[in-house]
Amino acid sequence: MSLAARTRRAVEEHPFLVTALRAGVVNYTAAARFLDLEGDTDAVATALRRYAEELPAYETSARDVRVRMESGVGPADGGDEPLLSVGGAAFGFGGDGDRTAILATGTVDPPALAETLRVLALEDIAPTAAAVGADTLVVVVDRLDGANAVRAVEAALESVPSPADE
Repeated sequence: MSLAARTRRAVEEHPFLVTALRAGVVNYTAAARFLDLEGDTDAVATALRRYAEELPAYETSARDVRVRMESGVGPADGGDEPLLSVGGAAFGFGGDGDRTAILATGTVDPPALAETLRVLALEDIAPTAAAVGADTLVVVVDRLDGANAVRAVEAALESVPSPADE
């Protein structure tokens, strides 16, 4: 396998590096050192430059959504229709729920959820559950994180990365 092919394979094992290459914000020599491939660092850096030139540009788009916060979310009991059900965990309104749901309705999809989770992680907010479907994105967080989570979700949905053209 050529050095260029090994470089591409190594980059694709690190999605953040593909994103950085698409955005044009990579120090190629530092990235070559990070990849730690057998071969000359300058040659790997050159392979990275060439690979970056072939990638589509990094672009984002804002989503047309309405974001709101609903308090009093907790485990759903059998009688209520859950707001969100993932695996064996279901969450709904009512009772003394100690969580808050952030709901975004409109143009949402899995990439919007992925960006939302990324931004929440940067804000050090750990969702209890999250899902997207039927034009609704739902993130369940601790009640005390509600206001910050709303701002984070709004920010995330203002700049959802566009998928790479393949």
